[in-house]
Amino acid sequence: MTTQQIRDHRKEVPAWSIRAKSLHRTFEFQSFLDSVKFVRQIATKAEKLNHHPDIDIRFDKVTLTLTTHDEGGITEKDFALAKQCDAVFAKSFEP
Repeated sequence: MTTQQIRDHRKEVPAWSIRAKSLHRTFEFQSFLDSVKFVRQIATKAEKLNHHPDIDIRFDKVTLTLTTHDEGGITEKDFALAKQCDAVFAKSFEP
């Protein structure tokens, strides 16, 4: 994707930041178990897309990093998964 395409797509996922050719977002939860529940839901979606995020769980926080390694940076796949992650969070975990 071009820099402009990335900027345009990023408007659809404003909570995500761009660093080192990848998308990043940290989600906060009420408990460790909620963090794990979220990761399990994301894992199922990622598996269906055959596009797997880097996941860092720190008690009540989960940081996801999305990049398409075989393309050398951010692609449509990353934005598609970012949208799904946001939807899971909004549906099940946001107050």
